[in-house]
Amino acid sequence: MVRVPGAKVALSTASCYPETCTTAFEMAADLGFDGVEVMVWTDPVSQDPDALRALSDRFAMPILAIHAPCLLLTQRVWTTDPWTKLQRAREAAEKLAAPTVVVHPPFRWQREYAREFVTGLARMQDESGVVFAVENMFPWRARGREVAAYLPHWDLLELDVPATTLDLSHTAVSGSDALAVCDALGDRLAHVHLADGAGSNKDEHLVPGRGSQPCAEVLERLAARGYAGCVVLEINTRRAVNRDEREADLAEGLAFARFNLAAEAAT
Repeated sequence: MVRVPGAKVALSTASCYPETCTTAFEMAADLGFDGVEVMVWTDPVSQDPDALRALSDRFAMPILAIHAPCLLLTQRVWTTDPWTKLQRAREAAEKLAAPTVVVHPPFRWQREYAREFVTGLARMQDESGVVFAVENMFPWRARGREVAAYLPHWDLLELDVPATTLDLSHTAVSGSDALAVCDALGDRLAHVHLADGAGSNKDEHLVPGRGSQPCAEVLERLAARGYAGCVVLEINTRRAVNRDEREADLAEGLAFARFNLAAEAAT
């Protein structure tokens, strides 16, 4: 007997880059995703909750998560103040009925923000029904040297936060044991970024199954323990030569998620 998975499979708008946020909603609907995670970045539509609500209604695609603008290229999106970014992400999530905000640990140079990150995040979560799911990152490496780019840490097991996002491309870069991390996080695992990586220093975000990460095993393990959070396909399709090729990669990732989340029920 096959268990019907409780987890929803969403498409990150980042998976469609350099296509627009609008195109990502259209592709998600066409391919049969359960919803969308909006990466807030330089696309003005991604920054505008009213525009996002219109897209959600137009394509009948729920917004299941907001990814706060934590990347280097989004340091000036909304504001340069990291706490204001999180407040605006929470406001957008509340307005759009998105249950989760994904956030990265602070950069090392954001020292004041980093000092208050754990306690401040817990306070913000207590003030709202929105879950702030902190994402695992990785050390930066260059010329044989390793740089600790994140504070308090890039490793979720070193962070005392109530909710987390496990990114399987990031475990490839950090050299972490994804299955061990998944197990250790337990109930703190609220959100998953599904992608793959071959273990290089580059954050590859490959289609799941094309790298070295135990993507299938992680999904099977989550299904077996009744995980009901969100699995978000977050892959890199920048090299796709056209929309058909991009959609083929997205469809392959969706099929991978659906298949491996449908774990066999215990008899």
